[in-house]
Amino acid sequence: MSETFLYANIIIDIAHEKVDRPFQYKIPPVLREKVAEGKKVYVPFGAGNKIRSGYVVSLTNDNEYAVDKLKEIQSVDENAIGAEEKLMLTAAYMRHRYGGTMIQSLQTVLPIKQKVRQLEKKAIRLIGDEDRVREYIARIQAPRFANRRKILIELLEIDELPVEIATEKLGISKGVLKTLEKDGMIEIRSMRAFRGFSIKTSTAPLKNPLSPQQQAVADELIKKLEEDAPKPSLLHGITGSGKTEVYMEVIAAAVASGKQAIVLIPEIALTFQTLKRFYARFGKRVAIMHSRLSAGERFDQYTLAKEGKVDVMIGPRSALFTPFANLGMIVIDEEHEGSYKSESMPRYHAVEMAEYIAKREGALLLLGSATPSITSYYKAQKGNYDLHKLNNRFGEATLPTAQIIDMRQELKEGNKSVFSRKLKALLTERVLTKRQQAMLFINRRGYAGFVSCRDCGEAVKCPHCEVSLSQHGSGQTGTLVCHYCGYEEEFPRRCPKCSSEKMYGMRAGTEQIAEQLCKLYPSMRVLRMDADTTKKKDDYEEILGSFAAHEADTLVGTQMIVKGHDFPGVTVAGAVMADLSLFSADYRAAERTFNLITQAAGRAGRGEEKGEVVIQTYQPEHYALTFAAKQDYEGFYEEEISYRTLGAYPPVMHLLSLQLFGKNEDEVVAVATALKDELEKSILRPGLYLMGPTPANIKKINDVYRYGIYVKYADLDELICVKDFAEQYFEKKEISSIRLQFDFDPMNGF
Repeated sequence: MSETFLYANIIIDIAHEKVDRPFQYKIPPVLREKVAEGKKVYVPFGAGNKIRSGYVVSLTNDNEYAVDKLKEIQSVDENAIGAEEKLMLTAAYMRHRYGGTMIQSLQTVLPIKQKVRQLEKKAIRLIGDEDRVREYIARIQAPRFANRRKILIELLEIDELPVEIATEKLGISKGVLKTLEKDGMIEIRSMRAFRGFSIKTSTAPLKNPLSPQQQAVADELIKKLEEDAPKPSLLHGITGSGKTEVYMEVIAAAVASGKQAIVLIPEIALTFQTLKRFYARFGKRVAIMHSRLSAGERFDQYTLAKEGKVDVMIGPRSALFTPFANLGMIVIDEEHEGSYKSESMPRYHAVEMAEYIAKREGALLLLGSATPSITSYYKAQKGNYDLHKLNNRFGEATLPTAQIIDMRQELKEGNKSVFSRKLKALLTERVLTKRQQAMLFINRRGYAGFVSCRDCGEAVKCPHCEVSLSQHGSGQTGTLVCHYCGYEEEFPRRCPKCSSEKMYGMRAGTEQIAEQLCKLYPSMRVLRMDADTTKKKDDYEEILGSFAAHEADTLVGTQMIVKGHDFPGVTVAGAVMADLSLFSADYRAAERTFNLITQAAGRAGRGEEKGEVVIQTYQPEHYALTFAAKQDYEGFYEEEISYRTLGAYPPVMHLLSLQLFGKNEDEVVAVATALKDELEKSILRPGLYLMGPTPANIKKINDVYRYGIYVKYADLDELICVKDFAEQYFEKKEISSIRLQFDFDPMNGF
C-alpha cells in the first residue's frame, strides 16, 4: 500500500506573481488515497474562500503553519491528467530559466489538460471448438435462423469480428448476437480503442538503403546512444541529402534497445510527409501530437505514449513534453526554424529545453538542418555540439542551378510584371511544355499589403494599433484588416486625411501571384498554400497530396512550402520577392532571408531532372542572397558571425528583452525608466550593456502600449539574475497595472 500524507503543497491556478508559490493545505482522510503529486485539486483560496483549482507540487507530513490555520482540500479532479514528476521538474526549470509564473510553466509542459472519454470497441469471437459450432449450425437450418448461421460461418473464417461490422455490414441484429451469446456460442468483449488520423500511407519499403556517407553518420550517432551523457549533435546536411533517413536509422537503434524517441518538426505542414515516412519504417508504433488534433485524439496520443504503446512521438514544439518513461533520443528537424520559439510566456526555445531534458534523461539530442541557426553552428564551432555533415544529395540528384535576377533592371527594360523574363521562360519550358512542376515562394499572406492615398500619402492605420491595415480583396474593394488585433473596416472611398478618392492598395501576396499566374498561363493548374487556405484540419494533406499526385502544375505559397517537402517532379523554384524579409528591424534579418531562400531553392531538382532556381530581388548584391544562390552556408556563416561579433548580438553575446505593457503610455514609460535606474544601480558591471527604455517596433497593439529595456551580457546566468531582480522589483513595488514579460535572445521583433 502506498504511503499517505497529511499535507499538500499546492500551486494555485492563477497566473499572477503574487500567488506564484505553493500554499499548504490539509488532506482530509477521505482524499488521502486520491491526492498525489501532479494531481489537479480544488481548494478554498483567499479571504472569501473562493474555490480555485491548483496542482499538487509536493506532499509532506510536516505542517508549515498551525494545523488549525490550514484549510482543507475540497476535492480531486478525477478527469484531469496528472502532472508527472518529470514534467514538474521541467516546469520548474522553465519557470527559473524564462520567467513568468509556475502555473504558466505547468500549463505549457502539460500537453493534455483534461481527460476525454475513452473509446471502446466491441468484438465478437467464437467460444469452444469448431466441431461444436458446426453441430450448432446443423441444428438451426430453419429460414428464420439465417442470420445466426451467417454470423457463425463468418466467425469460422476469422478469429474476431467487430460488432459494428456485424450489425452495419452483415445486417445482424443485436438480438441475434444476444441469443448466440446466451447459447454459449460467442462472446462479445470490449477493448480500449484509440482515435487515429486519416493519413494515406504509401507502400514505401520499410527501410531505404543509405548512402555510404549517410551510413557513416548514422553509425557515429548510434555509438553515442550507448553513452551515459552524450554530447548534443548537429547534423548539417544540404537540401536533399537524406537527413530524415539518418534520423530513422538512429531512432531504430534506440527503439531496438528499448528506448523511445521524440521527433520535433517546425510546423503542422510537415506532419503529412513526415508521418508517412515514419509509418513506413515503424508502423503503428508512431504517434503524433499537434494543436489541430481533436481533444480526444490528443488525449489518446498522450495515453499511448504514457503507457509505452508507441516508440516515436512526432509533432511541433509541444511534443517535446511527451511523458516517455525511457527517453533515448530527441530529434529536432529544421532546427533553425523560428517556430521552435514560443511567442507567449514563458518564452521558451524548444532547442534549449531539449538540451535540458536530454541531459537530465541521458538521451541523445540531434539537431538537423540544411541551414543551421547561427547559434547552433556557433556552438558546434566552440565544441559544445558535435558536428556531422552530409555534403551530397541522395542518389543521383544534384543541387539546382540558381540565378539572381535584378528586378530594377527588369523594370528599366520594360518588364512591369511581378515575374522576371527568366522565370516566365522557365515556367513555359518546364511546366507547360515538359509537364514538370514549379514552386513559387513569397513571404506574404493573401493580399497582405497596405492602402494609401496617392495625393497625400496617408496610409490607413488601425485605430488600436500602430500598424497599417492590410487589404483583403482586389482593386478598390474588399476589407481592411489588422493582423494584430483583428479590427476590420471596409475599403475607404475617400482618404481620412485629405478626402481624396485616390485610394489604392500596395499588394504583393500569394493570392495575387496565383491570380497573375492564371491570367498569364490559362491552362496552368495552380494551387495556393498559405495561412488562409489551410485553416481546416485536413487542408495541409489535401493540398500537398494533390500536388504530389501531379494534380497541379505550380504550387504558390508562403514559407510553409519551402520546409522539408520532397516533390521529385519539381524542377523550377522561384523566390518571387526574395528580399522582403531583409527589411525587418531585426538583427536576424539576413539569417532569416538566407535560410528561406536556401530552403526554397532546395525544393527543385530532387528527381532525375536538374533543377533551376530564380531569385528575384531589388538587392542582388546582398550577401544573404549571393551565398544562398551558391548554397554556401559556411561562407554565409563567416560573414554573418563577423557582423554579430561587431554588434555584440547573439550568439556572441546574450540579449535579454524586458518588456512592459500597459494601457497608460506615461505610466509605462515612468515604470520602465524607474526599473532601468534600479538596474543601473544594482547590476551594472564591465561588459554589461543596458539600453532603453524604448518603444517597441509596434508601440501600441489593441490599445496597449509596449516599451522595452534591453540587457546584453556574455554570461546567461547573470541575465537570469537580472530577470529575477526585475520580478522582485515589481513584487516589492506592488506594480499591478503594468505587465512585465521577458524574452531571452529574442527571435522576433518586439
